[in-house]
Amino acid sequence: MSGILVTGGAGFIGSNFIRHIIDKTTETIVNLDALTYAGSRENNKTVECKTNYVFIHGDITDSELLNKIFKEHKITSVVNFAAESHVDRSIQDPTAFLRTNVLGTQILMDAAKEAWQAEDGRYKEGTRFLQISTDEVYGSIEEGKFTEESNIQPNSPYSASKAAADMLALSYHKTYGFPVLITRCGNNYGENQYPEKLIPLMVKRAIDNKPLPVYGDGQQVRDWIHVEDHCRAIALVLKKGTIGEVYNVGGDTEVTNMTIVKAILNITDKPESLIQHVEDRLGHDRRYAVDHKKITEELGWEPKVNFKEALEVVVRWYM
Repeated sequence: MSGILVTGGAGFIGSNFIRHIIDKTTETIVNLDALTYAGSRENNKTVECKTNYVFIHGDITDSELLNKIFKEHKITSVVNFAAESHVDRSIQDPTAFLRTNVLGTQILMDAAKEAWQAEDGRYKEGTRFLQISTDEVYGSIEEGKFTEESNIQPNSPYSASKAAADMLALSYHKTYGFPVLITRCGNNYGENQYPEKLIPLMVKRAIDNKPLPVYGDGQQVRDWIHVEDHCRAIALVLKKGTIGEVYNVGGDTEVTNMTIVKAILNITDKPESLIQHVEDRLGHDRRYAVDHKKITEELGWEPKVNFKEALEVVVRWYM
């Protein structure tokens, strides 16, 4: 039986993806996670009993472990969620971001390349490596939306590390014919997200009657997408996407940070006096927006979850 290696599968998006595909495939789902602060095996508790699920505690920079996994589980597909992803942390110390997001991606691709490539340079049929990226690699945009052909202009150590990983992945395709695909998505939200991200952080502070810190004027715009919509897109690209291509995954929901904070206060029945404006983040991008026309026209995907309705469900889940 062949296997799908999901790295970072104990994190928020990775664990949701595993739950999304576990009953839709007969392949073994191998979850490799280093269990850093943002990952927990509790996120996988509903799939632990599945016969086609395997958890391995380990790091994507461990080449010996990776080689063993590819061989023992006959890995034919990789979905690389493993990443340091919090912008504030990357500003304080970029080192871990470069190690995991760039070096880790390179080591993981080398392991896949060694396992999949024959002596004539061709790759085993059906092998695919999906690099999960972010719309933040494009930088900020005042008007319009980013397409897959837009320039890469990252403005934080985090987004720079993800951009570097993207470029490295595409170079492997160009140089070695490596079967890579890339998805770039907007801000995810949903239940059970680690509380350093905007929505769970603000909900937690509102519940505790603590000040809700808002960077600058709070008018930064993000394109929000429910994690379930994102997982549907990932599964589709993994199965039907064109090798060597990048796919933007947008939620068609551009909302300011302040709008979200006020909505959370309304749902939790807390006063807006809890809002506390703080000094803006260094290099803070003003607006993100991606055009998902390509994945919609080529693969038939489009976002389905209504943001306003889902936000209330998510906030009440945290409550």
